[in-house]
Amino acid sequence: MTETTYFPRRLILAGAMGAGVLLALAVHMLGARYGLDLGGLWRTDTGAFMPAGSAIAWWLIATVGFAGGYFIASLMHSAVSGEIPKRMQHFLIGIGVLLLVGAGQTLSGPSPTPSIAGVLAGLAALGLGALMAFCGANFALRKI
Repeated sequence: MTETTYFPRRLILAGAMGAGVLLALAVHMLGARYGLDLGGLWRTDTGAFMPAGSAIAWWLIATVGFAGGYFIASLMHSAVSGEIPKRMQHFLIGIGVLLLVGAGQTLSGPSPTPSIAGVLAGLAALGLGALMAFCGANFALRKI
């Protein structure tokens, strides 16, 4: 009988945080291309109280960061112990690669926002994604 191997929790936490942040940034880039602007909350030129696209962008990035951290931590723990079939591992890796390729293609086009506003929105997305990915990964590791 083979012995079950486990990664150290900190390694799983770091990997899940990194993957969650990448997913959150990919969703930010794809959302910016389709009009979901993070910086809409700070604009004073619009007469609306709060642009709906901006609120949706913040919630979408936070949800993807948390869910990405949670599911990646769960998958890393299960994959190391041998509970996930190889075909499922390859399928999940392929989905992640396709999401990042789509974000890269979106990023290669001209930016829909001015450069300093785009940089600040990207940093805000990075911070929000990192915080939520940490929370999701930590929550998943406490349940395991």
